[in-house]
Parts: sequence; structure tokens; C-alpha cells
Amino acid sequence: MRTYPVLSGIRQEWETRPLRLIVILAVFFRLLAVIFSKGFGWFDDHFLIIEASQSWVDGFDYNRWLPWSEGNTGPGGHNMFYTGLHFLFFKLCSMIGFEDPQAKMYVVRLLHAALSMVVVVLGYRMTNKLAGKDAARLAGLLLAILWIFPFISVRNLVEYTCVPFLLWGSWLFIKNEKPSNPLLHGFLAGIILGIAFSMRFQSMVYIGGIGISLMILGRWKEMLATATAVLVAAFVFIGSIDIFIWGYPFAEFLEYVNYNMHSYAEYPEGPWYQYILVIFSLLIPPVSFFLVFGFFHSFFKQWKKYLIIFLPVMLFIIFHSYYPNKQERFILPVIPFIIIAGTAGWLQYQKQSAFWKKRKLLKNVSWTFFWVINLAALAVISTTYSKRARVESMTYLSKYDNIRVIMVENSNKSYINFLPMYYLGQWVGYEEITNRRSAAELAARYINSEKPYPDFLIFEGENNIQNRIDTVQAYFPGYVYETTISPGMIDRILFWLNPINENQNAYIYRNTRLRPNKID
Repeated sequence: MRTYPVLSGIRQEWETRPLRLIVILAVFFRLLAVIFSKGFGWFDDHFLIIEASQSWVDGFDYNRWLPWSEGNTGPGGHNMFYTGLHFLFFKLCSMIGFEDPQAKMYVVRLLHAALSMVVVVLGYRMTNKLAGKDAARLAGLLLAILWIFPFISVRNLVEYTCVPFLLWGSWLFIKNEKPSNPLLHGFLAGIILGIAFSMRFQSMVYIGGIGISLMILGRWKEMLATATAVLVAAFVFIGSIDIFIWGYPFAEFLEYVNYNMHSYAEYPEGPWYQYILVIFSLLIPPVSFFLVFGFFHSFFKQWKKYLIIFLPVMLFIIFHSYYPNKQERFILPVIPFIIIAGTAGWLQYQKQSAFWKKRKLLKNVSWTFFWVINLAALAVISTTYSKRARVESMTYLSKYDNIRVIMVENSNKSYINFLPMYYLGQWVGYEEITNRRSAAELAARYINSEKPYPDFLIFEGENNIQNRIDTVQAYFPGYVYETTISPGMIDRILFWLNPINENQNAYIYRNTRLRPNKID
């Protein structure tokens, strides 16, 4: 039988040093995402982080978060710590003359990818500690190359950026069940967990679950030290910033709690089981059913061993399932923990199950299906340029200096998309033409006004495009066609699946005239 040295080497590596092979795979796909997965995934990971922090560096306050900015009405419930870290990075870039927006985002994605390796390495070690090498290899592989992980690992998404710290803090308790100095041990874990809380306020539910678990296990000294350290970290990383900005601690956190208690109806509301469906979908059926079953099996078979994972995860899911505002990314923090405990429990059950011992073909087919779907999605998603049309429109216009106003037209709907000014390199105003404000109404405002006439006109979306162009040019003549920026393939697919995903062509026109037509 012919042998292949490369395959034999990989097999030998998998048997003897699996973590090294897992790390290589994780690094490879995360580097793919760093290089090719440009743009941003959601509104929050760009406009609440990148736009805000870069605007502060440029002496502007894009979101009017700061009390000395015109239009600010007080604390808005925003995460100043994580955004502030980006401010410091962009400030350093500015000081050394590193100004290119796309180049800086390569570095930002690389830093996030490096941070995400904590999840892969400690996830492997945690599973190895709980259930041995076989479970650790599978869990580590899933944490490394599950289809969505490289993509979200390079995003400025607090729902996932907090995970390395949640997992690190949890690992300290699982690694050492009887520390020689429980107060110091708990305090160290608490500082790490406090960083997670400072990045994502809702992670307190998970952290609270760890505290309750420690009490149930009788680890009172560690629990008290952890709680103290979480408060200390929160004061250092959140409270002190708010004292500097607002004059008193936790101003943003208190407003965040107040806002979410009273304004949840403004956001998508889903059924109580929505996150259960999300978990099953992200982990790809039928393997997702294996992992969820294993998650519960591990706990009910050895509850003390898995309590520090199981209870926080369940409290987190229950809380978010009860809270009306449901967005898929909110559940991301618990996915790695479900993989860790789920893999351990599933392999343990499978070894003991007479049913699965007789059905190796079914097991092999299930996992083969999983890996085929996962690897196909991994290759596509890891190289996806998300929100390409919106980003590249601003990158294209960045070659023009001293832009004053941009006009955006999408009369197919009642609003326009936010323009990612970070990539423009200028902080400019923009006018909207929608089905609530016609071109005629906007032109009327300019006739007797000294306002600068929009330098550029962007049409969003191709639906009814020629009629929209003719209508706008009847009131705003003098615009000449410049270019069309198209969305990426995945953006087009997402828009086709659900038009709520605003990923369409952008048609850019340049102004060659100073004033709009006079209206009779």
C-alpha cells in the first residue's frame, strides 16, 4: 500500500502534538480573515467603535458621545473602555504618521485575531483537563476552524472580544480546584473577568453564574476575592474613565442599564426559543444536536466538574431568551463553552452507548456532512469582504480633498445607510433623499440658503435606479457619473435572502455645478 509522507506526518502530529496542529490551522484561517475579510460585519462593530475612536483622534466627535460636543445630552450608555483602546491605537498611528484607513484595519484585525487564539489554546487545555485528549482534540479543532470563528475573531465585536477573558477566568478555576492561596487565585481570576465585563456589560450574567457556582462548590474565599476583583477592575476600566469624562463613576453603565430597561422595544424582538435555534444553526446539524446533548450529559454525569461552565452558560441563555431584544450575535459568548462541555459529554456518552457502537456508519456520515458544510462555509466566510459597497464608496471618494457634503439617495425606503466616514478620512455632513424627503423638498432648502451644495451624490441600490437618477437630476443638475461600487458575493446573497441586509450597488456622481435648479 502506497504511503504519503505528508499525510503520515500530519497523522503523527495529530497523535502526538495535536495542539500545535490545531494552532497552525487556527492561525492560517485567521490570517486569511485578516487579509481578505475587510469591511465590517454589523453596525455596532464599526460605527460604535471605529468611527467613534478615529473621530476623537481627528478632533471630532462622530456620535456626539462626549459632554463638550454640541448636541450631547448626557451619557448614552456606551462602552468607553473598548472604544477607548481603539482611540489609543489610532492616536499612536497618527503620531507616527500611519494614516491609511485600510492599512490600520489590517493591524486591528491582526490584533483581534491574536487575542482570539486564547480561546483556541485555553479551550483545548480546558477540555483536556475535563475529559482527556480525544475530547480536547475535537474541541480544539472546532474552536479553531468552526466556520464563523475566523470571521468574528477579526471583528470589533464586543460580544466575542470578551470571550477570551471569560474563558481565561473560567479556566483558572477549572485548572486549580484547590489553590494554595484561594484569595490571590480568586482575585487574579476576578481581574480577568472584570476586563470581560468592561468590554461587554452583559457578560456580568456569565460572571455571576461563576460566582454562584463557586458558592455551591463551597469555594467561598475564591468567590469573595473574585467578586472584589471584578469590582476593582470595573472601577479601573469603566469607573475611572467616566469620572474623567462625566465627573462621576459608572455614568455610562448606569445609563446602559436604564436604556435597556426602557427602550428594548425599539429593537428586534424574537420568540423565547430564538437563541436555541441560533445555537443549533451555528454548530451545524446534526452535529449541533450531538454537542448540545453532550453539554447536558457532561453536567448530569459529573455536575461538580462541569458546574463552572454549565451554570453560567444556562443563566446567560435564559437571561437573553427572556429579554425581548434578541439579536443573533448576543449569544456568541457562550458558543465556545458549549463546544467544550458538549464535546466532552458527547464523546463520553458515545463510548458508553450501545446504539452508537452499532451505528458507526451513521456517526461517520453525520461528521462527514458536518465537515463538508463547515469547510465550504469556512473558506467563503473567512475571505468575505463584508459591507464592501459602503466601505469602497468612501475609499473611492477619499482621493478627493475638502469634501463638504455628500448627498445620499434611496427613495425606495424611509432611511439611508450610515456612511463609514472612517474610510473617507474626512468627517463631513450628508443629506438624505428618501421616501420621506423628496428631491424637490431638499432642493427647496438650498435655493435661498448659503449651505454648501453637496459635492457628491450616491444612489443606494439598483431598484428603479434610472427613474430615481432622472428625478434627482431634474432638481440637482450638474452631477456627472463617476463609478459604480458593487457589493461582495456574500453581501448579495444576504440581501437576496433578506432585504433587511442593506448590501446593494452604490452609484457615485460628482457635482460640476454649484447650485440646484430654481424651483418655480
